[in-house]
Amino acid sequence: MYKITTIGGDGIGPEVMEGALTVLESLDINFDFIEAEAGKKCLEKNGKTIPEETIKSAKKSDATLFGAITTVSNEKSPIIALRKNLDVYGNLRPVKSFEGISCLYPNLDFYIVRENTEGLYSEIEYCSEDERTAVSHRVITKKSSEKIIDFTFKQAIENKREKVTCVHKANVLKKTDGLFKEIFYKVAKKYPNIKTEDYYVDAMAMYLVQRPEDFDYIVTTNLFGDILSDEAAGLVGGLGLAPSGNIGDKYGLFEPVHGSAPDIAGRNISNPIAMILSSGMMLDFLNEKYYANQIRIAIENVLKKRKIATPDLGGTNKTIELANAVVDELKKL
Repeated sequence: MYKITTIGGDGIGPEVMEGALTVLESLDINFDFIEAEAGKKCLEKNGKTIPEETIKSAKKSDATLFGAITTVSNEKSPIIALRKNLDVYGNLRPVKSFEGISCLYPNLDFYIVRENTEGLYSEIEYCSEDERTAVSHRVITKKSSEKIIDFTFKQAIENKREKVTCVHKANVLKKTDGLFKEIFYKVAKKYPNIKTEDYYVDAMAMYLVQRPEDFDYIVTTNLFGDILSDEAAGLVGGLGLAPSGNIGDKYGLFEPVHGSAPDIAGRNISNPIAMILSSGMMLDFLNEKYYANQIRIAIENVLKKRKIATPDLGGTNKTIELANAVVDELKKL
């Protein structure tokens, strides 16, 4: 029995979460799903964007599934709070093309790995007394850099990939990204069979458009990884197909890359594929690799047939209809 904390959040979060849970409940695995709160609605109800009870539940669970939340100005980010409290320092974001999906590049299959606990998302900010200047600290540490870079090389070996690319801006951010780049090549010495290279982040943004097929694993700092992974999602059909896993030494937190999309919330037309793929990554984390692979195959079959599709994929079906189509494919495997 796996104990899984589920945080639907708000916007389309609860809808895509329902889709993912529908798929998971169809598997021959025993789950105990524990619903927890976070986000804008949680703030209105409890006075906090993420209660301590939610963090405690995640720490007591085998893994956590997170839907989406609406950002609230001047309030703590629930997902950043969870990442830090669970020390899930590695954000793994697959970038994969699917047959049947109209996209810029039909044969992509690579990963972006972003450091998840520091950088410009350290939330160390302040304003001057006259409020004319605002400052945000960009924190890069040797310890966190070593952990995320080593994590990336191990992922590359596990998935039989040949190359790891480091992305930085060390020509300008000489101290912070200079440290990150230095540690990258230091860690790389432990993995002599993996090819290495590094690029400035602005050049990398261009290369992702020009020649994305050249990359296997890309490792970078927090903000750069956030931006590049959204760009990469645009290459393969959009954020509705982009899953992610936040992985640490002990905990796993899995979420779609997309946001809460309040403009379509409540209409049941959101694409649940990214959330379902994220639940598949959770199964990988739990060493239920057979079922994780079955989910991926079922999704590939549904998308390839193009009989059931939500509006973002050019169809007219509802969220739960697409999830049910994945369940139907699973039954055929």
